[in-house]
Amino acid sequence: MRAVEDALGITIPDNARIIRNLISGIQYVQDHVIHFYHLHALDWVDIVSALSADPAKTSALAQSISDWDKSSTDYFTGIKNKLKAFVENGQLGPFANGYWGHPAYKLPAEANLMAVAHYLEALDWQRDVIRMQALLGAKNPHAQTYIVGGMSIPVDPNSQNALNAGSIAFMQGIAQKAKDFVEKVYIPDILAVAPFYLDWAGHGAGVGNFLSYGEFPNDTVTNSANLWLPRGIILNKDLSKVLPVDHKKVTEYVTHSWYEYSGGDGTAKHPWDGETNYKYSGPKPPYQELDTDKKYTWLKAPRYDDKAMEVGPLARMLVAYASGHERVQAVVNLVLKTLGNLPATVLFSTLGRIAARGVETLVTAEQLPVWINQLAANMKKGDVKIHSGEKWDPSEWPAEAQGYGLHEAPRGALGHWVKIKDKKIENYQCVVPGTWNGSPRDAKGQRGPFEEALIGTPVANIEQPVEILRTIHSFDPCMACAVHVVDAEGKEVTRIKVI
Repeated sequence: MRAVEDALGITIPDNARIIRNLISGIQYVQDHVIHFYHLHALDWVDIVSALSADPAKTSALAQSISDWDKSSTDYFTGIKNKLKAFVENGQLGPFANGYWGHPAYKLPAEANLMAVAHYLEALDWQRDVIRMQALLGAKNPHAQTYIVGGMSIPVDPNSQNALNAGSIAFMQGIAQKAKDFVEKVYIPDILAVAPFYLDWAGHGAGVGNFLSYGEFPNDTVTNSANLWLPRGIILNKDLSKVLPVDHKKVTEYVTHSWYEYSGGDGTAKHPWDGETNYKYSGPKPPYQELDTDKKYTWLKAPRYDDKAMEVGPLARMLVAYASGHERVQAVVNLVLKTLGNLPATVLFSTLGRIAARGVETLVTAEQLPVWINQLAANMKKGDVKIHSGEKWDPSEWPAEAQGYGLHEAPRGALGHWVKIKDKKIENYQCVVPGTWNGSPRDAKGQRGPFEEALIGTPVANIEQPVEILRTIHSFDPCMACAVHVVDAEGKEVTRIKVI
């Protein structure tokens, strides 16, 4: 939306800004908790070990770190019995594909049982809290009712079919539930698990360059720099300075990607001039390995000012920390102090990504009520506008236009670039978080964050590389944008063309 709004010079109403912030904000909170418990925790938690835990000791551990109400001996006994039934019936379900018993697991049995309990609790919790997004923007994560110029959901305190006082109360309840779980379960779990894995503050550093487009606008200016989470660049792990972001310095290489550029594959193209011309040249599946001296991935290689950049919660929190964001600084410093007065440099690591994601979840959960109150205040003073109405008729558009939209998805920097000609999309390109972090080498041989972060990772058993998973999962990878559907003959199944 921001790319088209930028191209056409559209300014959205304040209510649309707030609602978009709320949709993104609750998605951050839900997505990060899901990542920690359901996508990453089992790299550190030995499920089978939990079967030997003493529920009374587990209860004592849980109560020592939080006043969460689900922490009795009976509660953990029930969880242990449920897990035992899964194992005895051979129905481990989501726990079936782990490397249980691996020597890299270091948690005591009681901590493992506590983590299993919270894993299960988070399944129910995340289903409930995302109802805020469903109320404001339809199905999660797609089919959200963003439209160019604002939102489609109406705001009317006097209508049952619009956002009203009841909606505000509902969202306030959701926000409180989100914050309670983050404060009393998620953050305490991070702080309880981290001391057993402090060596991982020395692994997975990556490229050392960080990019954040910033997010959650404080005003309605398209691509505004007035953001709750600031925009910026950090180079070479230098937290003493935050450099400005210039979207024109974003380019993409396809030197090692299964695409081709008309000007040659050694060139780098800005997204406005980007091309997506498929050219698979890899081995015929199935295969054992790829020749990385050639093309070896569907991902392009984004670069900023010709440098590989890490994006995501760590990048956002580092930029916010170095920019003087008071709440981020306070929470980061508290985490570092709690873990043994560690220096901020330990954040440049696998463990640092986990900590940064937790910090971001907490500060975002705390911010949700602020945006809800802003929406309530607008409604109280009679401001119910939700869509600008500008340029709704294509006859009002210029003959040619181009725009860009900068956004921070939970996984990191997400940029959209569009060129419009004769009221049609002439070229559209997006550069997504997974492409930044998972990028292959570029024409200069520079590795992307994934590849760089894995260098030096200790692996105890090459057949069970849980250590590799720990670092890759710390980025919260999403490879959907690297998947292309082709038939058995290698032909595209579907291509969408704008007419």
